[in-house]
Amino acid sequence: MELNLKKEIIFFDVESTGLNVIRDRIIQIALIKYSPGKPEPEELTLLINPGIPISEEAYGVHGISAQDVANKPTFSQVADQIYDFIGDGDIGGYNSARYDVPILMEEFARAGKEFSMEGRNSIDVQRIFYKMEPRTLRAALRFYCNKELVGAHDALADVRATVDVLKGQLDKYQGVDLIVDEQESIKAPIVNDMEALHKFTSDLKTIDATQRLKYNSDGVIIFNFGKYVNQSVVDVISKDKNYYNWILAKDFSSQVKQIIKRLYTENVQT
Repeated sequence: MELNLKKEIIFFDVESTGLNVIRDRIIQIALIKYSPGKPEPEELTLLINPGIPISEEAYGVHGISAQDVANKPTFSQVADQIYDFIGDGDIGGYNSARYDVPILMEEFARAGKEFSMEGRNSIDVQRIFYKMEPRTLRAALRFYCNKELVGAHDALADVRATVDVLKGQLDKYQGVDLIVDEQESIKAPIVNDMEALHKFTSDLKTIDATQRLKYNSDGVIIFNFGKYVNQSVVDVISKDKNYYNWILAKDFSSQVKQIIKRLYTENVQT
């Protein structure tokens, strides 16, 4: 099944120095861009010098050593290339909402670029899989596509597998209702439409990947941590400018800082 696209969508995967989206760095990124009306996708894969050590745990997963990236460009040196490749397209990946997207946003922020997810559909294939058939990427490829994953934890192999899994999900769940419980079901939620998949896979209450901000039952953005937990962000930063400045200065994700600055500009700053 071919993807039904209204705009470009870029599937991507990263390998990194570790699992902390703020402090760790990308050492490999692979992107595949699908465009409406184009039969073949475009691919971009890069090895990147992180400028910091690669943890033993991370090396044990992806097998990329410091020597492998010693003579490769830094992220700042390839930031424009990656930024332009993505453009204003939608984003897709496997566990991308919790990891790949936020670590990419941090890298862009360090390179002096603001990468925003506003106006983009975000398709996290893992969330479709976990909601419909909780398993791993390897099992997903076997389950949906009857294929074995060759080269697991190589970014390009993983992102190719991710696209194959999504196509398999679209085939398997065409017209299939999701039974939540005895009283609730969702009619055929998996459809070949990126906006609909974005809505199905997104946690509509959680706003940022680090879960510092969320929506309350009235749709108001509130803090999900600290002394102002469960209080309106706009109300707090209107009354306590020091708290606003403290967030911008401290070790919060660039995604959180983007949202806080936007809310301040739209609701407080005159």
